[in-house]
Amino acid sequence: MLNKFKKIDYTIVFILLLLMGISIAVLYSATSNTQYHGYQIRMAMYYVIGFVIFFGLSLIDFRVIVKYALYIYLLGIALLVVVMFIGNTYYNATGWMTLPGGLSFQPAEFFKLLLVIFLAHVLYRKRKPQLAFWRDVIPICLITFVPFMIVMAQNDLGNALSYLVILAGMLWIGGMKYTHALIALAIFAGSVIGGISAYKIYYEEIHKFFAEIGREHWIERIDPWLVPDKATEKAIYHTKNAKLAIASGGMTGEGYMKGATVQSERVPLTYSDSIFVVIAEEFGFLGSSVLLLLYFVLIHRLILISLECRDRSGPLIIVGIVALFLYQIFENIGMFIGLMPLTGITLPFISYGGTSLVINMASIGIAMSIRIHGQEVEDEQTSSASTRHSSAKSQ
Repeated sequence: MLNKFKKIDYTIVFILLLLMGISIAVLYSATSNTQYHGYQIRMAMYYVIGFVIFFGLSLIDFRVIVKYALYIYLLGIALLVVVMFIGNTYYNATGWMTLPGGLSFQPAEFFKLLLVIFLAHVLYRKRKPQLAFWRDVIPICLITFVPFMIVMAQNDLGNALSYLVILAGMLWIGGMKYTHALIALAIFAGSVIGGISAYKIYYEEIHKFFAEIGREHWIERIDPWLVPDKATEKAIYHTKNAKLAIASGGMTGEGYMKGATVQSERVPLTYSDSIFVVIAEEFGFLGSSVLLLLYFVLIHRLILISLECRDRSGPLIIVGIVALFLYQIFENIGMFIGLMPLTGITLPFISYGGTSLVINMASIGIAMSIRIHGQEVEDEQTSSASTRHSSAKSQ
């Protein structure tokens, strides 16, 4: 047990502690004098739970979790289906379950990690240098599209898209052929360009269609991104004020708890999805850069763990986790500077949210287990090789 604790990457632990401090401090600033005041205390409690899960999973051999990946995947699918019928609806998305004590649980967030584990399990069992298109790639895509469609039916676009990002990252590291990857990239790029063009050309028809299927709020998220000149004042309110707040932060920011835009509550959800706006306005470009640097170091350490692991399923899991983090960071920040459409994606380790934080901490815990127990595979192989060498010499 003590040897396992010695193998923990305490640089990552230190980064997590820094992110915890940033989250609690910014949440205090974002919620002071609002109905959400006190969320920073809840976040501290979630972090305590998260660290317990982090250290607990670090000590468990990750190969045990991978072994039962199919059952974990089926459990996740069952939760996604159940929440569609008994779940609560927030911000037009039906995806939250109420737990004892009044806590909320979001299965779509939980499923991200389950999907990473199951895809790693499937790719590991194939043990192929390259994946065949019909026999390998298509079934793996179907595994991902099932939860993707369920979550889309819950009206949760942000989490649904994260599944596709995980799929792309893991197929790439899992041995997808370059020709297949290029074809997929061409189809994706063509779909995006074609979709944007079609949205602008058939603007009225698409608006009518979204209204008929009950997705009017998608228009309010897409219009400010693609056709801001046609967007309603209500649609651009969030992103317009967010951009003004980020711009007013300048190089060094307006000061802690002195952000004029966020403190006047002109930016919605500053405790959750919009928390980066608080950091940018109050700490400026320098403060935002520090946060991004912490993310960079965290992801760099995770990649180093994957390179050191001797078990093939370990790097697959870490690539899935890294892809997930990169997507969330890019989407959350990008939607407030005009690069991405507005979606309900939290900023990892910073935004308020128990499910999101606990899943992120669990992801890092599994990565740490890969560092601890993935190295044991190498040690066992080295020990076995030494034994065989000694036996050969004695003979």
